[in-house]
Amino acid sequence: MPDLPRPDENALQRHLREVRQLLAKQQLVEDLTRRQRMPHRRLVENITHRQSLARLQRKLDRLHPADIADILEALPLDERLYVWDLVRADKDGDILLEVSDAVRPSLLATMDRDEIKAAAEGLDADEIADLIPDLSEELAGDLLASLDLREQARVREVMSYPEDTVGALMDFDLVKVREDVTLEVVARYLRRFEALPDHTDKLFVIDRDDRLRGILTLEALLVNEPETEVGEVMQASGLILFRAEDEARQAASAFERYDLVSVPVIDKDRRLIARLTVSDVVDYIQEENEAEILGNAGLLEEEDIFAPVLRSVKNRWAWLAINLVTAVIASRVIDLFEGSIEKLVALAALMPIVAGIGGNAGNQTITMIVRAIAMGQVQPSAWRRLILKELGVALINGLVWGAVVGVLAGVVYDNPGLGLVMVAAMTLNLLLAATAGVLIPLLRQRLGRDPALGSSVMITGLTDSGGFFIFLGLATLFLL
Repeated sequence: MPDLPRPDENALQRHLREVRQLLAKQQLVEDLTRRQRMPHRRLVENITHRQSLARLQRKLDRLHPADIADILEALPLDERLYVWDLVRADKDGDILLEVSDAVRPSLLATMDRDEIKAAAEGLDADEIADLIPDLSEELAGDLLASLDLREQARVREVMSYPEDTVGALMDFDLVKVREDVTLEVVARYLRRFEALPDHTDKLFVIDRDDRLRGILTLEALLVNEPETEVGEVMQASGLILFRAEDEARQAASAFERYDLVSVPVIDKDRRLIARLTVSDVVDYIQEENEAEILGNAGLLEEEDIFAPVLRSVKNRWAWLAINLVTAVIASRVIDLFEGSIEKLVALAALMPIVAGIGGNAGNQTITMIVRAIAMGQVQPSAWRRLILKELGVALINGLVWGAVVGVLAGVVYDNPGLGLVMVAAMTLNLLLAATAGVLIPLLRQRLGRDPALGSSVMITGLTDSGGFFIFLGLATLFLL
């Protein structure tokens, strides 16, 4: 019986460790066999190889596609492709959906047209739409041509919507019933299914024109008398509905707020076209979180950890170049006050403290604002209120922690004036960090850019240069 998917990192690590051990053992045995000079060496080698393959295949057959996807992502390219060739063909489609966007192309590159078509056979329209962008135009055309006209239309419809909309996530696999039939008829209709669509917690009630009339929960179907008509027990008011053009972020917030499992998706004429499920929303939230983490680090896209060197360089160079520019600017600021540092060496030891605390505070502010934007809690028009609030926080933190560091600096270097400069510099740099921490993500949002992408790089460069200039400038002005 296949292993069930479990959110247990220890289990996932154990599966990965066992696969690696099987691969290493196979390689070791094959190497030893080749070194032995014995009769029928090739026969022994073939038998040993088949035994190792059989053990690895049995292990993979017991694993869920999600676990296999995690294993493939954690293996170097040669071992990844070796294991991929051993996976049962009926799991290919699910695994391709589970692996990251960075790893999927390396798996698809080993598959021919027939294998790709076979992998897509068990997938829904929205899932096929996720695979097509990673295929060449020729392969994508062949895959679409292999579908029936209805599926082709659905795939094209999903692909016509931007990635951050409900239309790009919606699922066409749902159950519809009419309001003028009895619950007994509905139950008899459901028994004709081999299995209900995943995450079916309600049935969608429509009229003759496919317009949504209401929803029939499974609870209502079970607890009411079979002779009752659907229209009498369905929920027709207060429904949560989405349109395909709605933002996926807003839909995700609704799922979280109301603990939803599935929600109907309608068009402008209220015709039922699809549904959105909690599974689709969870995948979207996870992708958004990963994108935010990568963006904060200045990475343009998700990266295969075993990707070729040049591909990784292309993914990382842009924000590294920006970081280099900010570092050069900071160094030039220090050069401006070279004479001051020569006269008061303590400045060289203390200025990293001012810059570092400013960068940390700025990243805290940016993280909070980016999260609020992702949750739909803040709009660019709220920038004044947010800045005033963050300036208040920065002022208190600057005075308190600046006083702590200022007292220490004054005592250690026997210079009370230096302590006062530290207090002023830390406070001013924290105020700068707070202002930039609010404005940078909000401006990027207003310009239609990802608020998280590169924000930490920009805030660090600004607080470094600003911190050095403020601290050294005040020291030059008041101490020298």
